[in-house]
Amino acid sequence: MSTQDQNYNDAERAVNKTENSLENAADKTKNTVNEYADKARNYIDEQKRKNEEPTRDGFFENLKSSATEAWEDTKDFAEKAWESTKDTASDAWEKTKDASEDVKAEVRKATN
Repeated sequence: MSTQDQNYNDAERAVNKTENSLENAADKTKNTVNEYADKARNYIDEQKRKNEEPTRDGFFENLKSSATEAWEDTKDFAEKAWESTKDTASDAWEKTKDASEDVKAEVRKATN
């Protein structure tokens, strides 16, 4: 396999890795939204069992008690997603740029 083919394959793998990272981030976000919807339902059910009126403020107070832990988890996930995506995208860009330079060099050789 030529170096040019290898560079293209490397760039394609880097792009695929980025795509997978973004899909994983989207899935995680969807799961997080579903978790909060479940928490809202649970809060409402709990309030009804107590014969109390569920309120938005009450729900937020309920969430506040676990907000610090949830924020740290979210922040950690976001940091990992950022670093993975940033690094993968940078790698893909560099490999694509290198492949482009190789193609230009081959064209120059062929036309001289």
